[in-house]
Amino acid sequence: MLGLLAPGLTACFEEPAPHEAIRDFLVGWQTGDYAMAARRADAEEAGVRKALGDFGLHLDAASIRFKLGQITVDGENAKAAFQAEVDLGENTPLWTYDSVLPLHLVEGRWKVRWSPTVMHPDLHEGQRLAVKADPQGRQPIVDRNGDTLQDADTLYVAQVIPAQLADPARLCQDLAKITGFAQDRLLSRVLSAPPTDAVPLATFGRRKFDEIQAQLNRIEGLKIAIVHPPVAPKSPVQIVGRVTAVTAESEQQLGGPQRAGDTVGRDGLQRAYQDQLTGSTETRVIVLDTKTADTVKELKSWPGRNNTPVQTTLDAGLQQAADNAVNGDLPAALVAVDAPTGQIRAVATKTLHQENDALAGKFPPGTTFSVVATDALLKSGLDVGQKIPCTADRTVGGARFQQTGVISSAPTFEADFAHGCVTALASLARRVDERTLAASAAQFGIGAKWGLPLNSFSGSTPGGTSDAARAKIIAGSIVRVSPLVMALVAGAVQSGTWHPPTLVTSPAAPDPVTDSDPPPSPPDAVPLDAGRAAELRALMRVGVTSGSARAAAAPGDPVYGVASMVSYVEKKERRQLSWFVGWQGDIAVAVMVESADPAAAATIAGSFFSGTQKEF
Repeated sequence: MLGLLAPGLTACFEEPAPHEAIRDFLVGWQTGDYAMAARRADAEEAGVRKALGDFGLHLDAASIRFKLGQITVDGENAKAAFQAEVDLGENTPLWTYDSVLPLHLVEGRWKVRWSPTVMHPDLHEGQRLAVKADPQGRQPIVDRNGDTLQDADTLYVAQVIPAQLADPARLCQDLAKITGFAQDRLLSRVLSAPPTDAVPLATFGRRKFDEIQAQLNRIEGLKIAIVHPPVAPKSPVQIVGRVTAVTAESEQQLGGPQRAGDTVGRDGLQRAYQDQLTGSTETRVIVLDTKTADTVKELKSWPGRNNTPVQTTLDAGLQQAADNAVNGDLPAALVAVDAPTGQIRAVATKTLHQENDALAGKFPPGTTFSVVATDALLKSGLDVGQKIPCTADRTVGGARFQQTGVISSAPTFEADFAHGCVTALASLARRVDERTLAASAAQFGIGAKWGLPLNSFSGSTPGGTSDAARAKIIAGSIVRVSPLVMALVAGAVQSGTWHPPTLVTSPAAPDPVTDSDPPPSPPDAVPLDAGRAAELRALMRVGVTSGSARAAAAPGDPVYGVASMVSYVEKKERRQLSWFVGWQGDIAVAVMVESADPAAAATIAGSFFSGTQKEF
């Protein structure tokens, strides 16, 4: 770079050699000391200073640097080859071009022979450079059938036509005071644009626009364009995510005063896939006729990265059924997945958060976790026909368990499982060892490293080193899961294979924040033992036909499932959760409800399954 080369030049050369003139001109131009550069030109200094300053302004250049090439001297004339590197900012590659600096002796001093071609070989009198940016509109997020998951919203774009402005600097100063955007960046955008193009400077949502509309109206030359991009999220709103106009704070993160589409994803998939949805702005450097504003020549163009829709696995029809099912008075979360693939079909909540609770929540599953524990018990030789008493109270290794609604007569394990009898299930802690229990949990994906683009929790089980610990794991009281975890457990039993969850099929993953921060790859699918999976299916069918999950029964294909109640303390407050885990057809679900009613979750599941039979 010239900055490294200049000291060598000053130490080795004196007039009448041209090297000091070359150094002064290029270093002055590069560092913004246009007065120093102008003193080495053979033209009127004020005009040269303005031309060099305008060169950077008209390009909205973040920096200009030079590499000096060969210098040739022929009597009183000389030429210096150089390469310019112009940083146009806003994620645009460096613009490089080659040129020649002509010099001649004027009264014994070397001077640059001034003309616009000094700045660029294709620039002539009556012309200027400009940067033309063509942003692409924000692409949609769509469900698995390609239907958009957004409605049209209203945004207000504050824009100007540079040729119509009497005082661009004053306008940008006034707008900066209102919006918080940097005045110099706004002005650079105005001065670098073709003078007859509409230049967007700021975008506002309806609420913000209503607050500042009167102030904006007082800025002479500012025009407001109303646009209706499809950015208002449909259900599931917190998964799809919201979009907001770029603010002074978010522009610092995005780079440049405005980006493609003038919107930024605030949360959900809109935030995770911001770069893919907006792409990048197509940028062109052009030569303009200063009188007509016509394009004389295009010097360089960058097409930008194409923006693309984000294809999700969500199903709009199933989502509506899920929304209808949870639309009661109780806080609830429902996650539905496609059992054969693990693809997430619907995420619905009431009061709870779809991402933070349904996907990433950490809740005790109660005896619905017996689905996982029973796999380990079967592996250890349990006979489901064995009679195991369901008592009102039992202590295992010092841990006490209590059961409400004791099953009459002498129930088998099948009946205990179907009714979620916690005392009977906990009593089996001595029938399974820690390693076997941990292996079954891992087989059902508990604790796996998922590759979802949103926050999620894959579950955790503590070590089962004692009878009490294993009893609590079987009872699901010290295990922590999200509703998504349990929906995948149900899907694994239905299909015979545990599948990692998938929410987005294209693109496979959002761009990492840095090259050293790639998204995790999803784990492989895990086949279950065919025999044990068949026994689990039979047990879960009984759970609906004659067990505690009877409220989940619905028209159509048979419903399989298990229900439970669990009480626990969180932040010194006691909470009660009703759970249902099961499936109908290929749709596996987990429902969690904050309620003391043991049937609350199963009732919502039954409503969901009934709703899926309708046409949406």
